[in-house]
Formats: sequence, structure tokens, C-alpha cells
Amino acid sequence: MSEQSESATTSTAEPTPPPPPWLIVGLGNRGFVFKGTRHNVGFEMVDKIADAEGISVSTRSFKSLLGEGHIGNIPVMLCKPQTFMNASGQSVGAIVSYYKIPLKQVLLIYDDLDLPFAKLRLLSKGGHGGHNGMKSVIHHLGGRREFHRLRIGIGRPSGTIEAFNFVLRLFSNQESEELEFTFQKGVEAVRILLSEGFDRSATFANSTKPVDHIC
Repeated sequence: MSEQSESATTSTAEPTPPPPPWLIVGLGNRGFVFKGTRHNVGFEMVDKIADAEGISVSTRSFKSLLGEGHIGNIPVMLCKPQTFMNASGQSVGAIVSYYKIPLKQVLLIYDDLDLPFAKLRLLSKGGHGGHNGMKSVIHHLGGRREFHRLRIGIGRPSGTIEAFNFVLRLFSNQESEELEFTFQKGVEAVRILLSEGFDRSATFANSTKPVDHIC
């Protein structure tokens, strides 16, 4: 092949497409009346990640509020579905399909009644555990469950309080202060997940040690 032909071939080569971003989704209910409730800690965690990384979550698309940016050098898309909790999968399924995001690059963040208050649990797959938002997500992903999930413990109601009413309650001032440390740890766990992988992040997130004691 002549130099001219080789040059022409090189110049018409297709550019390598950029890798799909990580999709980080916080589950919650839209509207002021639900702001700060236990069921909305997924939204709050996404807001903390956005603040820490300088990402604006303000674009309305796919029935969600979206923000695009980077954590380190990893492209990410932050998502807060605006469909109400039990239809969250409409947004997640559409975004995953449109951007062709592998499920191993999807992280769902949501509240969990079965975890002690303010505790984190990072898992690489699993079921919905009775959580309506997660039921919707799994349904709209065609039953597939092999995506990461970061569960945030909100504790169990005491006495005769129904779980439905409990998850829509506001946190006390003391609980809100304690949650700030949980959110700080969650932000760092997400950074580790993207940069160092699931095992290292799960060790960090699932540890009961205080944040400042973990190296």
C-alpha cells in the first residue's frame, strides 16, 4: 500500500466512542412535602455526591433530574427520578437503555428499614427486599438484578407505627446530625467504588468503624 493510500485509510478511521458513564441513582419522592423524610435518603445522598463533586443535578430528562460530570476521571450521571418512588424504574430503565450502560456500572441508593439507623450496606446484586422503588427498577430492567446498590439504614418503627407512615416521617435534629456522617461515608464509598472497585468499597462502606478511623 502506498503512503498516500495508507494516509487516506488512517484519516477515515472511525473514532473510538467514549465509554458509557456510571449511572448513580438516588430513590425518593418528588415534592416539598417529602423533602427530608426517611424515604428520601437516596435523594439526599445523591445531593451530597453532587455537592462534593461540583455536579449540578438540574437537567430534566427521562422523567428525572439529571446531572453529568466526573468523579475523579470517571464520567458519571447522577439521577433523581421524578416519577414518585413506586415508578422509579421508568426513569432508570430508559436511561440504561438509551446510553447502553452496563448494569455493573449502575448504582442504586435507597432507604432500608431492615438496616440499623444510619448504617450503610453496599451490595453487588440482590432482590428488592420489599422496597417499592427497587421493585419498579428491577421490573423495568427486565428482571435483571446484577447492579450495585447502596442501602441506607433508617431503622424500624417502634410501637404501633405502621411502616408506611414511618418512612414518610422527618428525621429528628439528632438523627439528622448522625446522618451527616453517614452521607460523608457514602460519598467516599462511591469514590472508592469507581476508582478501586466493589470489594474495596464494600469493605469501607460496610465497616462499623467511624469514617476518620478508616484509611
